[in-house]
Amino acid sequence: MDIEAIEDFEFEPRMSDADALMWNIEKDPLLRSTIVTVFVLDRSPDRERFTENMERVTRVVPRLRQRVLGHPMSIAPPRWEIDPNFDLSYHLRWMKAIGQGTIREVLDIARPIAMQGFDRARPLWEFTVVEGLADGKAALIGKVHHAITDGVGGMKLQMEMLDLEREPAGTGELPPVPEPRNLTEGRRWIDALSYETIRQTEAVRGLLAGAPREARALINDPVGVISDLLDTTTSMARMLRPATDPLSPLMRDRSLSVRFDTLRLPLQPLKAVAKIVSGRLNDAFVAGVAGGLRRYHQHHGVDVELLRMTMPINVRDDETARRAGNQFVPARFPVPVGIEDPIARMNAVRELVAHQRAEPALSLSDPIANLLNRLPASATTGVFGAMLKGIDFVTSNVPGAPVTIFVAGAQIESQIALGPMTGAATSVVLLSYRDDVNLGINTDPAAIPDAVAFVEALRDSFDELLKLV
Repeated sequence: MDIEAIEDFEFEPRMSDADALMWNIEKDPLLRSTIVTVFVLDRSPDRERFTENMERVTRVVPRLRQRVLGHPMSIAPPRWEIDPNFDLSYHLRWMKAIGQGTIREVLDIARPIAMQGFDRARPLWEFTVVEGLADGKAALIGKVHHAITDGVGGMKLQMEMLDLEREPAGTGELPPVPEPRNLTEGRRWIDALSYETIRQTEAVRGLLAGAPREARALINDPVGVISDLLDTTTSMARMLRPATDPLSPLMRDRSLSVRFDTLRLPLQPLKAVAKIVSGRLNDAFVAGVAGGLRRYHQHHGVDVELLRMTMPINVRDDETARRAGNQFVPARFPVPVGIEDPIARMNAVRELVAHQRAEPALSLSDPIANLLNRLPASATTGVFGAMLKGIDFVTSNVPGAPVTIFVAGAQIESQIALGPMTGAATSVVLLSYRDDVNLGINTDPAAIPDAVAFVEALRDSFDELLKLV
């Protein structure tokens, strides 16, 4: 891909409130936000080319050379600053596979990588190349902190290290190395105060500019204005409502461990299934996961009607599409997993998701994050722990490349995205690539000790859906 495309992205010198919130709540390790992606390659990438390409990318994408610097007493979000000790070799690792060189073994290699916290004094990403897989294949394990980007943004940034051809044309000279512009402690305080002053001034100006319009609306339609205000207030209460106990009577324990699995499904048939209910791919995906959870509970002789799900809702628009960082709101709501009929289950999911996308509080996610960030870190962590530790499962749907892509001469055969659970029993991420989708299945062994049975339950559920077309 053209590396110059990234130059249109906006990389702010400070975290957004949403990014800072994910950074701050890691005081509780159960709430870590680590994204792992496994690329299965048809051969080992050329080491020299890959290293040179990543050197180029880190010079163009600021986040890959930046560390996070904040202060517990500062009212402003932490700053992104160039790491003066940046060492590319720390972030790029190479290893040989052991055993039979299967994908199962690669996923097992990725487990401890995912469970290790980031070195907060360095940029928040790592790549590990695993060579020596069966049939001459290799794998690339990518690890990035969620504070850098969400899944959709991550796919855009990821393309900067990838090619559309196995042997692309040369990229020319390397761009210059970014110069560190690190601030002294005193200057950092002044910068934070200036940042907050400007932000609060702009907020006040916005309120004053909108005051005449709001006053006219209140005069012309007082009932409507009050109704909208009540709807927004109620929506905010739903967004922040504590949920400390899982709805599942089975998947209740939590730990810091993970297990990774994957399923591959055909993309177009799954889209065709969703069209049966005039829905989207995401409706069939969530309905399939819900059906798998029902089957897994039945496998253990437990009936369950509702399970609480977190699903990121993308809030990008034309104005913010090229802004780096996270642009999603984590919607939490009960899903009727007990519906046996797959079409009825998809319909229920479609209606629920549409309702969540229309929540008035979605537009207030940044102000809410700003408010929470002003609390002491322990209080913010406690609030989010109360919101997230009662989640049963997480789903996320990420669109990937529709064409074949390469990395340093190696063709990518499949991609598996493994999202953070942040207190849930399992996270299932759908990532499309060419004509397939891969489900990245992350489970907590304390909640789901028999992951093989869980994966089979998911497989049976999606097979049931695909038989509809």
